[in-house]
Amino acid sequence: MTYTQLPDEMPTELLDALERHDLRDAQHLLGRRPPHLIADDLARMDAVDAVVAFRLLGKDQAIEVFEELAPVDQQAMLMGLRDTAFRDLVENLDPDDRVRMLREAPAKVVRRVLAGLSAHERRMTAALLGYPEGSVGRCMTPEVVPLEVDVTVGQSLDRVRLRGADAETVYTLPVVDRGRRLTGVVALRDLVLSSPDDALADHVVTDALRVHAAEPAEDAARLMRETNVLALPVVDSEERLVGLLTIDDAVEVIEEADTEDVARQSGSAPWTGHYMAATVWQLARYRIVWLLFLLLAATLTVTVTEAFESTLDKVTQLAMFIPLLIGTGGNAGAQAATAAVRALAVGEVRVFDLPAVVWRECRSGLVLGAMLAGLAMVLGTLFVGVHIAVVVGVALVIICGWAATVGGAMPLLAKRLNIDPAVVSAPMVTTLVDATGLVIYFLTARVVLGI
Repeated sequence: MTYTQLPDEMPTELLDALERHDLRDAQHLLGRRPPHLIADDLARMDAVDAVVAFRLLGKDQAIEVFEELAPVDQQAMLMGLRDTAFRDLVENLDPDDRVRMLREAPAKVVRRVLAGLSAHERRMTAALLGYPEGSVGRCMTPEVVPLEVDVTVGQSLDRVRLRGADAETVYTLPVVDRGRRLTGVVALRDLVLSSPDDALADHVVTDALRVHAAEPAEDAARLMRETNVLALPVVDSEERLVGLLTIDDAVEVIEEADTEDVARQSGSAPWTGHYMAATVWQLARYRIVWLLFLLLAATLTVTVTEAFESTLDKVTQLAMFIPLLIGTGGNAGAQAATAAVRALAVGEVRVFDLPAVVWRECRSGLVLGAMLAGLAMVLGTLFVGVHIAVVVGVALVIICGWAATVGGAMPLLAKRLNIDPAVVSAPMVTTLVDATGLVIYFLTARVVLGI
């Protein structure tokens, strides 16, 4: 049976085997699953069952599974292991993966991990922990095979054979001078296909991309995605090589950033760990702060309605279309905000594009409003007459144009103020547009109806 043919009910069978204390059956079931699915199974279990299942794994399989776990699950797993198994796991982790696990770990976990490392691994881990939170330095691997620029291809391949087993990757090889300053990179493929007597310098790509260790990891990861490189050299302030950002780590950085953005855009605090392992109270705690904030912000709508109470008293039919208008405006604003946050995240727009984005979204909103107004005026004429229908149609055009403008502009303004654009979530834009949309609606009614 191949991995892709594994039945979906396997986790249930595994739990049943653990409940029966049939460890042989559980071990057999685990042996048929790839590491990433075992990691998912463990993340769904309670702490006791997860540790029991993890101990059934062979040493090599356990390391692979452990690397697939989220940092919060890794920390929980380590706390349930004996000292010998604990040391084996943390020692065999790559330094960047180890730092990722320790990023938000309790102090006692950090102390226990560092104490269980060999001197060499401890030095590398401490060096990475010394870089700023969220920087490339925290995510890079220091285990690289640097080649000196003044050697031959044959000598370079000999060095790769000698040191390659200890490196995280050898497919992209950094080339340095005698002061360890980065000269460029060379692909292992080029070395293998070249004559051993060739000078290495003839094959070095000297204009290769590089990033500084203190730069944001997300920016570097998205740069790798845009340029399709497998590894990105990382240098210090003096252009000396300190490590490589590999494609697997870049993917994790992007996934983490996108997960956080999605949570913030939906009006929730980002969380770590497996969704199925989170309790009801944990989910509520992550969401309640934003809901309370949005509830308070929604009182603006009540205030606006009260301010225009005299207008509603004169033309009570206006109240019929309030849900339609604020709902449509909120949706238009949320669409624009989502598009702007996404464009910022993938680098399609920059802060200096704010005027162009505002102009584009304003026109787009007006076009959408005009299209919706045509249908709304027809329905309004049938139900309440042409005068109210005109008010609704005109208000729809203005509200949609305003909502799209606000939704497109707010993420870029947040970026300019060094605020995470994802914080400008769709619910926040919707709440703002609800209140301002009502003002537009009632002012339009006063002008059109002369009240």
